[in-house]
This record gives sequence, C-alpha cells and structure tokens, in this order.
Amino acid sequence: MKGHVSFVVSKKDRALLSQIVDRAMREFHVPANKRTALDMDLTACVANGCRLDLARLLTADRFNFAHDVCGIRAHINRETGKLEDNFLPRTHLVRKPKWLRKQQQVAA
Repeated sequence: MKGHVSFVVSKKDRALLSQIVDRAMREFHVPANKRTALDMDLTACVANGCRLDLARLLTADRFNFAHDVCGIRAHINRETGKLEDNFLPRTHLVRKPKWLRKQQQVAA
C-alpha cells in the first residue's frame, strides 16, 4: 500500500520554501524543468514530519545549504514524504522534551 504525501504548509513556510528553491536553482544551476520536483521534495519533507528552520536554511552558508537541500533530494521517500537512511538536515528543528519545556516554563 502506498503512503500519502502531504504538501500542506503555512503561507510563511511556503514563501520561505520558494526563496530556498530560487537560491538552489541559482547556486546549483538546476535546470528550469526540475524546479517543480525540487519544490515538491522540500515541501514534502517539511509537511511530513521533518520540521526545518527554513529561515536558517535560506541564509545558511553554501556548504550547509547544499548538505540539506541535496540530502533531502537524495533521501526523501517520494511515496511517504519521509526522509530515509537516517539522514537528518542540519537545519532540522529539534523539539525539546515535554519535561524540559515544563521546567523552562516554571523557571520563567
């Protein structure tokens, strides 16, 4: 049975993803006919459980930008939208454990 891939992201994320795709197209000389595939891979990654700091990715140095964008393209499962092979982008947002969030709220 094939998985279901979501492409639903917020308007803010959509705008940042568009800028990230624009940068990748320029920097890596991606052919224009590959734009949609690149956009879909990055959007699917974000929409299917791999939360990214998109603002940080957009402004990342070329090495880290390439690591994340090319890594997502190479490791995304296009049937589920999930990253495979234990790949984790450097701009991945790690959610703090619930106990730590509560502890920080109490301290504030």
